[in-house]
Amino acid sequence: MTVHFKQDKPDDSNRLDGMKQGVLGKSIPRVEGMAKVTGTAPYSAEYPMTDCAEGVLVTSTITRGNVVSIDKDSVLSMPGVLAVIDDPAMTTRAAQGTADEAPQQEPGTICYWGQPIALVVAETFEQARDAAKHLPIKYREDPGAPLDPQAVEAEEQEDETVRQGDLDHAMATAAHSVDVTYTTKGHASAAMEPHASIAQWDGDKLTVYASLQMLNYNISELADALGMEEKNVRLVSRFVGGGFGSKLGVSEDVVAAAIASKEVGRPVRIVMSRQQVFQCVMRRSETTQRLRLAADQSGKLIGFGHHALVSNLPGETFAEPVLQSSHFLYGGENRDLMLEVARIHRMTAGSVRAPGEAVGMPALEGAMDVLAEKAGIDPVELRLKNIPEEDPEEGLPFSSHKLAECLRLGAEAFGWDSGPRSPRHTCEGEWWVGTGMASAARVHNIAEAKARVTLKADGSALVETDMTDIGTGTYTILAQLAGEMLGLDPAQVLVELGDTKHPRGPGSGGSWGAASIGSAVYIACKAIREELGQRLGVGETELELKDGEAASGESLVSLLDGNDLSREGHYEPGDIKDDFTASGFGAFFAQVRVNRFTGETRVDRMLGAFGFGRVLNHKTARSQCLGGITWSIGVALTEALEFDPHEGHLVNCDLAEYHVPVHRDVPDLEVVLVEERDPAASPIQAKGIGELGMCGGAAAIANAIYNASGARIFDYPMTPDRILAAMPD
Repeated sequence: MTVHFKQDKPDDSNRLDGMKQGVLGKSIPRVEGMAKVTGTAPYSAEYPMTDCAEGVLVTSTITRGNVVSIDKDSVLSMPGVLAVIDDPAMTTRAAQGTADEAPQQEPGTICYWGQPIALVVAETFEQARDAAKHLPIKYREDPGAPLDPQAVEAEEQEDETVRQGDLDHAMATAAHSVDVTYTTKGHASAAMEPHASIAQWDGDKLTVYASLQMLNYNISELADALGMEEKNVRLVSRFVGGGFGSKLGVSEDVVAAAIASKEVGRPVRIVMSRQQVFQCVMRRSETTQRLRLAADQSGKLIGFGHHALVSNLPGETFAEPVLQSSHFLYGGENRDLMLEVARIHRMTAGSVRAPGEAVGMPALEGAMDVLAEKAGIDPVELRLKNIPEEDPEEGLPFSSHKLAECLRLGAEAFGWDSGPRSPRHTCEGEWWVGTGMASAARVHNIAEAKARVTLKADGSALVETDMTDIGTGTYTILAQLAGEMLGLDPAQVLVELGDTKHPRGPGSGGSWGAASIGSAVYIACKAIREELGQRLGVGETELELKDGEAASGESLVSLLDGNDLSREGHYEPGDIKDDFTASGFGAFFAQVRVNRFTGETRVDRMLGAFGFGRVLNHKTARSQCLGGITWSIGVALTEALEFDPHEGHLVNCDLAEYHVPVHRDVPDLEVVLVEERDPAASPIQAKGIGELGMCGGAAAIANAIYNASGARIFDYPMTPDRILAAMPD
């Protein structure tokens, strides 16, 4: 039995706070933690397969052109080689998140350096790799492929353009104005687990074990690429070793493994090398952003401008949504916002770690710090002064708004020294010491979701959905939700995820997973409670369940009378999404030291205060925030994709040369969770947290560098050479 709920208005009933089990929100350990640390949790390349062959992708060594010929015979005679495949159905790009259809195919047409063009299959990985390296390929190269986003005519994304009032006049007449341009480099997702797939056929039925984030869309993408019906495809992705956006859509290994398995008549496994993951899966676009801020004498914004240039391959619809939070974070009646896309021949640009705000907020919050200095206003006070009462462009109310509280609580917990600020106020030996802050904002997304909950005859419970857990804690919070609703210890709730034989979840991405699938589980559990209430002769709202018993003394086992009780919850966002502007908010505070001779920066301490609705598990939520702050350090100081300006290939395509923050880069971090209830956000009153934790944090570090050393940097990452060059004499 399926129970469908479409949310068209806020739910003020707050049912979860009335439950008696008392486990929701608590810091219980991850329920799958033991399986992970003991190595018994199978990741995509680890499922045991009899007679499994190994595949290695062959990638292009030109930037644009066509494959003229592949000398397959020259490697088919090599030891162990089973096949060389260049099927036109092979995909050449990773699918964008929620694409729901196959990405570009035809591997013989080359659009970027490193594009997959063939697959070698052999008995062992080493044999396949050796043959792939020796496979002769002839190309017809098209010279002059555009590689520089600044050198081509950009396309305006009209749905992002906003023009209200007269910003030019506001800038000309403002008491204080800022006109600055920031740049950010491209970023890689850099998930720990590489992209990998195992494909196996049983007649016309296909099963693929793959590292994917959104099986509900991925199954459609794979079926479309192979020209199959979805009912004949099964995807399994029970454990994912990080995704960060790179696994939202099917990557090239998924389709290639399925094609190869069909051709050789046995299972085929493909594990991308780290270099291949960097070169051909997904990148965050570099950005160039111009910020124009106009304020009156008191620091109140009267004008707000944000123009951004990003890039992508020809034919891709995704454009890094740099302006997402700029549309509503601060007021200013004269507004001018525009996003442009340059078509260049680098690998696909797509969603990477909080797309949009992760690079848009560092630019905006850096510009706000410049304005605070010009106006002689404390940076925290400037932001408090400019929080709008409603969405400044749409006129919509906010579903909830915790920015002011996060700013105040964060400043207090950090020990923020308020007031006008001047750089180079503290020097300790070779090190200038300073502090900085920034606001955080991340749009709240919600998606359709289904989950089946079964109250078993023995008094335990089972939750089933194809939702994934990419390390964020989904297994745990769903066990807590079902346990809270049904009066069970979470240890009595078995959660099965990552298999398309289960009801379709929303997938992990866009920070919508917990609120969406949690709502589906809530709806299913509520329907079970209604049935139990009928059996006891009470309404659902009067039913109290705790430790496997009703308040009247009846056990769940006796109420079930030897039969399972199952309900499927189907949650769907309704008109409510058009009635409110919904977002998570927060504030970052950082203290850094900058070496006066070398420009080296060290983050001494960092704090983030975040408001994102109901906290489902304090430990996993805090962990997400810690991860986001760590990524902020990477954006600020170390991370940058570097491309060869002549051939377009990625120069730093591994973790040795692409510098993610390591242990020495990350100090003790503090997280303040500003809990709230947002009845318009979701039936469980929760909003996303996974990405909020990095949206703006890099600016807090940039602003602290200026406060410490006087070096105002407008280009991320802020490497020592840039800091030295910007330091005053």
